[in-house]
Amino acid sequence: MPENLPNVPELLRTAVRSLGGAERSNQLTMASAVAHSIDTGEHLAVQAGTGTGKSLAYLVPSVRHAVQSGKTVVVSTATIALQRQLIDRDMPRLADALEDSLGRRPHFAILKGRNNYLCMNKIHTGAADEPRTDELFDPFAVSRLGREVQRLTEWSSETDTGDRDDLAPGVSDKAWRQVSVTARECLGKSRCPVGEDCFAERARSEASQVDVVVTNHALLAIDAITGIAILPEHDVVVIDEAHELVDRVTNVATAELAASTISAAARRCTKLVEEQDADRLEAAGEGWAALLEELRPERWEALPPGAAPALAAVRDAAWSLRTAIGPSRPGMALSDPEAAAARNTALAAVEEVHDSAVRVLSAFDEPDPAQRRDVVWLAADDNRGSVRRVVRMAPLSVGGLLRSRLFAESTVVLTSATLTVGGSFDGLAVNWGLPAESSVVIDPALATGTEAPSDANTLKWNALDVGSPFDHARAGILYIAKHLPPPGRDGLVPSYLDEIAELVAAAGGRTLGLFSSMRAAKAAAEAMRERLDTPVLCQGDDSTGALVRAFAGDEPTSLFGTLSLWQGVDVPGPSLSLVILDRIPFPRPDDPLLVARQKAVESRGGNGFLSVAANHAALLLAQGVGRLLRSVDDKGVVAVLDPRLATARYSGYLRASLPPFWETSDPEVVRKALGRIRDSRS
Repeated sequence: MPENLPNVPELLRTAVRSLGGAERSNQLTMASAVAHSIDTGEHLAVQAGTGTGKSLAYLVPSVRHAVQSGKTVVVSTATIALQRQLIDRDMPRLADALEDSLGRRPHFAILKGRNNYLCMNKIHTGAADEPRTDELFDPFAVSRLGREVQRLTEWSSETDTGDRDDLAPGVSDKAWRQVSVTARECLGKSRCPVGEDCFAERARSEASQVDVVVTNHALLAIDAITGIAILPEHDVVVIDEAHELVDRVTNVATAELAASTISAAARRCTKLVEEQDADRLEAAGEGWAALLEELRPERWEALPPGAAPALAAVRDAAWSLRTAIGPSRPGMALSDPEAAAARNTALAAVEEVHDSAVRVLSAFDEPDPAQRRDVVWLAADDNRGSVRRVVRMAPLSVGGLLRSRLFAESTVVLTSATLTVGGSFDGLAVNWGLPAESSVVIDPALATGTEAPSDANTLKWNALDVGSPFDHARAGILYIAKHLPPPGRDGLVPSYLDEIAELVAAAGGRTLGLFSSMRAAKAAAEAMRERLDTPVLCQGDDSTGALVRAFAGDEPTSLFGTLSLWQGVDVPGPSLSLVILDRIPFPRPDDPLLVARQKAVESRGGNGFLSVAANHAALLLAQGVGRLLRSVDDKGVVAVLDPRLATARYSGYLRASLPPFWETSDPEVVRKALGRIRDSRS
């Protein structure tokens, strides 16, 4: 292994010079802190505002550690956009810049879940899923599905990666499922007749031999939850967009049980078992459907009457079916790959039904709701005009899982532009499974390689806010419309629409409108198109990427939308000078998982509202506000129409999570400021 490598500050200077950037003190502070964390084994949470260059700040010490130790570093992100930025831009340029200093070129790769790659066995055997019942009565849907599958089959002989994200234009989820498998459905490399040509296995093999592996929070969660080593052996994990970690892990750990999934599992087995075995599961699914039709959608405090026997019937029928399928014959995968693939797919579906039924049945064994592992609720989803009733199970907390399977196994660096809630890191830390109140404040200049912590019972972590290169008080205004009424449940009232029209007119367009619901976004867009002479785009008019490009490319254009725009828009320059938020983004008051989490906090004597609902709102609010300043030359206004941000008891807590903009509640002051910004850009 190389010795006497340049230190992190020197490598960072080399990288910045090579990339044509300017040295930034907060970037150096972060890079030194990450190096210190890697050396000491203490975990680190770093808040780094937009413009810090945080990717480079964690990649440089990560690459140095990997080259010096010969161990892989895992970098996990929440979004495909950041994955692509790291793999397509940041890592190649950094590898070029540091090759001479490190004595060799650093290697990197991207790794995704198996179902993101084409399955060549499915392609070769034609073992595609049968169309769903509702599709059989829609010839156009079937023909469209067939065309997409045909295109995927042709693409399989052209692609080098088999990665869905490399397919342009994309295809529907239904079509992709025809040519991909989950980890449960996979035959395994050694038993698959085309295992040597498997795209997923090739990606895993490549990832096992590189310095830095880029993956996503979902795969990181699967690796932790299943205990199966999906990721290569590693000793350091960097989690970017760490404010998303809890939600992404929760999504992976959430399961569901619907009559349609039970029926689909039974149908997959019809050619593999006796008819009566499949019919038994089908009948159990019908009983489950009949029960759910009688129940009101809500969170379950206990198993409702009739649920226990219905679930037991599903569980037992699924297990009986699994037994009837039996073990695979030796050499079956090679002699009859189509049959082997069908068997694995059927087994995966039946086992998923069985495990979900068991999970619901055992969810209420613990009498104290605050100590239960899962939250269970009945949902009624709108499925193209029809209602699909489904029972979902989600973990009450993922902190214990992360503590034992992530923080106990590796040194972890968590970073994002928004990690402090109410001015503290503790809100997120507790959700991550770390103890409240971080340990000693580190001196980021001391990357000295001291001995790793020896206290096996206490996770040690440090927190650091490196600030932002932006002068928020000079570059931005936070306007809270105190004169407006609090938002109601009936959509945007006329006074809100009047306020939006006046603000957008003063800005000359150039507005990103972030709304709490699609209904509100569409209503506002429709009203503004009638009142204003500048163009207004609305989410849903086109793909989000196309809308953002159109918005960025035409200064007078405004873009209105909902949740995905709160975090996914990066438009520096004159096309964006006003961000409007219609209301504080509290979670829905009937969200069963968040309500259960609030009650669990309250049962322990805590403030459930602040710990759950307000924390959720504060993080999303900070993300939305963060859309305004994307470069050091940007100027503008964040307008929050919800007066509660200034008047409610919790308003100070929420504002403590926001950048230090200059604040006002005077609409005239704001309109004049927007006019000056507009005129300066004309």
